[in-house]
Amino acid sequence: MGLNDTPSAERIHIGFFGCRNAGKSSVVNAITGQELAVVSDTLGTTTDPVMKAMEILPLGPVMIIDTPGFDDVGELGELRIRKTRSILNRTDIALLVVDATIGMKETDHQLIALFREKHIPYLILNNKSDLLQKIPQTEEHEMYISASTKSGIHECRERIGKIAPREELQGRIVGDLVQPSDFVVLVVPIDSAAPKGRLILPQQQTIRDLLEADATVLAVKETGLRQTLEQMGKKPALVITDSQVFAGVSADVPEEIPLTSFSILMARYKGYLETAVKGVSAVETLRDGDKVLISEGCTHHRQCDDIGSVKIPRWLKNYTGKDLQIELSAGREFPEDLSPYSLVIHCGGCMLNEREVRYRMKCAVDQKIPFTNYGITIAYMQGILKRSVGIFPNLAAMI
Repeated sequence: MGLNDTPSAERIHIGFFGCRNAGKSSVVNAITGQELAVVSDTLGTTTDPVMKAMEILPLGPVMIIDTPGFDDVGELGELRIRKTRSILNRTDIALLVVDATIGMKETDHQLIALFREKHIPYLILNNKSDLLQKIPQTEEHEMYISASTKSGIHECRERIGKIAPREELQGRIVGDLVQPSDFVVLVVPIDSAAPKGRLILPQQQTIRDLLEADATVLAVKETGLRQTLEQMGKKPALVITDSQVFAGVSADVPEEIPLTSFSILMARYKGYLETAVKGVSAVETLRDGDKVLISEGCTHHRQCDDIGSVKIPRWLKNYTGKDLQIELSAGREFPEDLSPYSLVIHCGGCMLNEREVRYRMKCAVDQKIPFTNYGITIAYMQGILKRSVGIFPNLAAMI
C-alpha cells in the first residue's frame, strides 16, 4: 500500500443491493463513471460481491460493493444471499436498486427492513426511469434515475454525500490525548513477522494521528528502548508498544511514564475498548475443554510464531493451566453463532471498518459471550492491564 493510499477500513463503504436484473451493476458503473461491474441481461450475472476502492466526488475515498441479487434461487443462490447479508455488516451507505418498470418486490422490502434494523442510511434508486411515461411522486429515501441515459446520476451522488457518515464525528486514535510538542515513543519490533520494508497499518495510522496533533514521534525497536529513554532530555508524554513485547517494554518504562499498546488504541478507535476491558476477566473462568475463538480481520500469511494462532494460544494455556480448544477465524469470516465459545479474542480490527467491528462485538454482547482483544488480553495475563489503560481513568477504575 502506498503512503498516499486511504486504507479500505477508513473508506466509506457503499453497498449496492437489489433483485436480479434490477440494473445494480449498470447503476454502479454510472455512479462511479467506470466499468467496474459486468453488465448482462442474464439473470444473476453478479455471483459474488465485487469490491473496488476508488474516489467519488463529493464523497472522496470510498469502497464500492456490488452484491448478487437478493432474490437468487437454489443452493448457490442461498449462499449468495448469505454473502449479501454479511456485506451489510460493513456497509455505511446502502443503495437499493429497483427496476422502475416493475416496482418494489417483497425482497426489496426485506432489504429495507434489514437496513433499518442495522441502522444503515439508505436510498432507493428506481432505475430504468427512461422507460416510464411519467415519473411518479417520490417518497423519503427515494429517487428515480436511469443508468443508461445517466438521468439523475449527478443528483444521486449529491444525495449520497448528504447521508454519508460525517468525518468529524469519527474518533481519534491517540492525537486527542497529547499536546503539541509532546514526545511520544513508539516501540516497533522488527522481526520475522514484521512486513518487509514497511510498518503495519496501526503503526502508520498512529504516527499520522500524532503528527496531526503536532506531537513529536520517536520510533525505536524494543532492544533500544531503555537506552533511548535514558538519553532523552525530556520525559515522553506516552509510550506506545506492539503488544507482543508488552512485558519487556513495561519493565523498561518507568512507572511515571504512561504506557499503552497499538492494539488497545485501535480498540478505542473502533469503538469497543470498554467492552473489551470488561470481557477480558473471563480468562479467569475458563475451564478444561472450553472453546476460545481468536479472530483476525486480515488474512496475512501466518509465520511460525504468529501472534494470533501461536503466541496468544500458548500464553492462554500457560496462564490458565487449562486444556483449551482454540479456534481461529480470519478476514471476513466470523461466525454469527458464538454460543459454542466461552471467550472471543479479536485483533485490533485495523483492516475492518468500524461498523463491522462493532457488529462483531454486538454479536458477542447479545449472546452474552465475553469479547476482548489481543492487546488487552496480553496486558491482562502479564499483570499490566491497569497500567496499560491508565490513560483512560474511567477504564482503569474498572480493573
